[in-house]
Amino acid sequence: MNLENKTIVITGGGQGLGRAMAIDFAKSGANIALIDLNEDLLLETVALVEQSGTANTSAKYYLANVSNEAEVESTFKQINDDFNGIDGLINNAGILRDGMFVKAKDGVVSDKMSVADFQSVIDVNLSGVFLCGREAAVHMIESGNKGVIINMSSISRGGNIGQTNYAAAKAGVVAMTITWARELGRHGIRVGAIAPGVIRTTMTDSMKPEMRDRLEKMKPVGRLGDAVEIAHTAKFIFENEFFTGRVVETDGGLSM
Repeated sequence: MNLENKTIVITGGGQGLGRAMAIDFAKSGANIALIDLNEDLLLETVALVEQSGTANTSAKYYLANVSNEAEVESTFKQINDDFNGIDGLINNAGILRDGMFVKAKDGVVSDKMSVADFQSVIDVNLSGVFLCGREAAVHMIESGNKGVIINMSSISRGGNIGQTNYAAAKAGVVAMTITWARELGRHGIRVGAIAPGVIRTTMTDSMKPEMRDRLEKMKPVGRLGDAVEIAHTAKFIFENEFFTGRVVETDGGLSM
């Protein structure tokens, strides 16, 4: 897909990976529709997109909870109306509620993961991906647009200590990606996933130096990833017309 004048929806677009992808796609002439819950951050991203984009780039933001079906339906309808179609979606919104499944020492259980912490991550990281992917596909099919959907997974999808909820959601995202690629291909819609490793963000910058050093030494490339490198991966999926139903692990070799 040539991104020029195409409308790309990015959830979790207020900051981090969402912001980086929005800016990078705007440089290729895409129009950007940002979904998030933080209006201040969305306003910042819109300004950065407009500064970085081409002369014809348009950017708008929408406040919506991706786990709320009614909000997702109305938001995607509004985006479709505002931009006269939807060409792509990057399902990037996500949250963390890390904790041990059961925390115990010497046979004494001191804590366990709550249903609330499990369900909240599933709601946003899995159900939210389902809802946004479904509505994007509906509008692509009804308008006859050949589109692309990217779902953000994680190398944690294979299981990671303290992330029962997150790992389950990210594994589910991959299963949906493959299923959608098989179902939606007949409509000209390609679907792919990205599984990032540890990416440099505000959170990793605030880590203790020894913790960050340990993470960097775990990677064959010897450093954390940059958000723009995830953006480049997303752009590859959009631009490579032969790519669908696969997961790209952009993790510096951590999962080898």
